[in-house]
Amino acid sequence: MIRIGAHVSTSGGTHTAIGRALDIGAETIQVFSGSPKAWARKTYKKDEVAEFKKLSAEHDVGPAFIHGLYLINLASPKPEQLEKSFNALVDEMTAASLIGAKGVIFHLGSHQGAGYDACVEQLIDQCQKVLTATPDDAWLILENSAGMGGGIGSKFSELGRIVRDVGSDRVKVCLDTCHSFAANYDIASPKGLAATMAEFEGEIGLDRLVAVHANDSKAELGRGLDRHANIGEGHIGREGFINVMSHHAFADLPFLLEVPGFDDEGPDAKNVAILKELRAEALKR
Repeated sequence: MIRIGAHVSTSGGTHTAIGRALDIGAETIQVFSGSPKAWARKTYKKDEVAEFKKLSAEHDVGPAFIHGLYLINLASPKPEQLEKSFNALVDEMTAASLIGAKGVIFHLGSHQGAGYDACVEQLIDQCQKVLTATPDDAWLILENSAGMGGGIGSKFSELGRIVRDVGSDRVKVCLDTCHSFAANYDIASPKGLAATMAEFEGEIGLDRLVAVHANDSKAELGRGLDRHANIGEGHIGREGFINVMSHHAFADLPFLLEVPGFDDEGPDAKNVAILKELRAEALKR
């Protein structure tokens, strides 16, 4: 069954994420392993990790994921940024293994005008090196992009080549609903969703899909704009999310909210409740 969750704060210790998840009714979570806008990553304490695992099991909150920091760019032509990106991602994959998270969901980065073909071999090489340097129980989870600013992975074919050529079962994919819609994948309509998931299967493989970032879109279809909206307040709409959750490809995946929140404080109980209502509707179809 689809599990509904959200990105939650770990302020005060990683274990505090579980209480925040319970406060909003989240069944699964995503967290940062440090500031998303700084290279330094968190140093975990043994008792903090133990408490996180204990609370996760007691309250059945999971699976957990770490979201990579926003500075990562494995396509960067700058050696210093590339080295920092690699080191940060290795640290986050190690953290995921430590706390029992499935892996790290991250943005591959931007080609910065050079084009996908100019940097794809570097991306493949960097992903392979990250996997070699990290624990075998952590997934490297590529997130599709909206395409703005030269973002890598707005097309499934781009992600598919990386997945195939890296050549590891540990490489997975997270599908962001807003990014997909922005990249002209019409997931809001039954016909459009069927075509979208057929392309995903052909280019990447549904077996690689392990999580969904559930975000409505402030921008219209195909605009290439990464602008998240609360569920039902964007162009995907409530019916669009019922459509998505009715599709067999999403039958047992975690849906993680990254929405602005109705009080502009991030994922909240109202968004979680709406997605749960839509999940119930989807199960009837």
